[in-house]
Amino acid sequence: MERSDRPTEEWIALGEKYVMATYKRFPLVLTHGSGMRLWDCDGKAYLDFIGGIAVCALGHCHPRVVEAIQAQAAALAHVSNLYNIPPQIELAGLLVENSFADKVFFCNSGAEANEGAIKLARKYGCDILGGKYEIIAMKNSFHGRTLATVTATGQEKFQRGFAPLPDGFVHVPFDDLEALENAVNEKTCAVLLEPIQAEGGVRVPRETYLQGVRRICDENNLLMILDEVQTGMGRTGKLFGHMHEGVAPDVMTLAKALGNGFPVGAMLATDRVASVFSPGDHASTFGGNPLAMAAGKAVFKTLTEEGVIEKGARTALYLEEKLITLKNRHACIREIRGRGLLVGVELDREAAPIIGRCIDEGILIGSAGTHVLRFLPPLIVEPRDVDHLITTLDRILEDA
Repeated sequence: MERSDRPTEEWIALGEKYVMATYKRFPLVLTHGSGMRLWDCDGKAYLDFIGGIAVCALGHCHPRVVEAIQAQAAALAHVSNLYNIPPQIELAGLLVENSFADKVFFCNSGAEANEGAIKLARKYGCDILGGKYEIIAMKNSFHGRTLATVTATGQEKFQRGFAPLPDGFVHVPFDDLEALENAVNEKTCAVLLEPIQAEGGVRVPRETYLQGVRRICDENNLLMILDEVQTGMGRTGKLFGHMHEGVAPDVMTLAKALGNGFPVGAMLATDRVASVFSPGDHASTFGGNPLAMAAGKAVFKTLTEEGVIEKGARTALYLEEKLITLKNRHACIREIRGRGLLVGVELDREAAPIIGRCIDEGILIGSAGTHVLRFLPPLIVEPRDVDHLITTLDRILEDA
């Protein structure tokens, strides 16, 4: 790949000068992508095992998605949601016909989708449940960076410095049905949780946990809201993470892989719940615009028509097998956990130095907390890519 017109150091210096410092960035300037690979401005290639944090399920610049965006850009980029938008209606139809839901609201991100779900639950509590407003969320969860979603997030580090936080959120331990049941009171209107806690350390609950949450919600007339921003769109081996347990929520949020890099978020709900929203209750200027919907349609059809989810699930088993072998060779690996291609490897030491060494070796991986390596490769990852990752990690852990 060709080099950029500026070297890495110059780009980084300009970024520090002009871009607000809300991210702790790695010293990389990425300019090109194709499939499983990215290239930096100096022409160095990287194997991508983090996929834009679960966004690029189809890899980088997938031809079907590129073609859809280019064609839509040449036809119509934006009109207001005051008008009907055919690709929006078509993507909503695909999501509804392949899920529990009856209606879809489109937005631009996971945080915006969760913010919409929180507002919907509050409106349902107000209109249907006689003024109930409290939402039970989980400790160690992550739901976004807006003020309401930061409050719903069960990690103090994300809330520090932003008090006073909105009222009406309580947190209970994840995977603890007794604690959840005890937290329900006369003010509770909904339960919000991730099927697998991703940012919180890649924590998979026991097999019947979601069924238990569903039961508690049914017995107490509460909404069950699933945040599938990271677990959705085939990441766990099924289209949506909750499908592993055969339960259906009342509300579900999606984003990340839904646009494969084009910003798309969605909130799905049953008719019973969605009907409490009237025109003017909620909106998003750019949500569901033609470009985003064209990208979303291409992603959805590629994932479901070309066997990408099933292929990803098979490679996930291969990755798990190789990671177990790696664990047997290195005592610093405490645990391997996850589902599908959402995988965490807990170490007995900080993950950051290992991630830095992987970057040096041309592999991008992530973390979940301080001691967990997080792997979220595109679902198109091949066994030979896994072999390269494992060989590299083996060498790095040998020296660590």
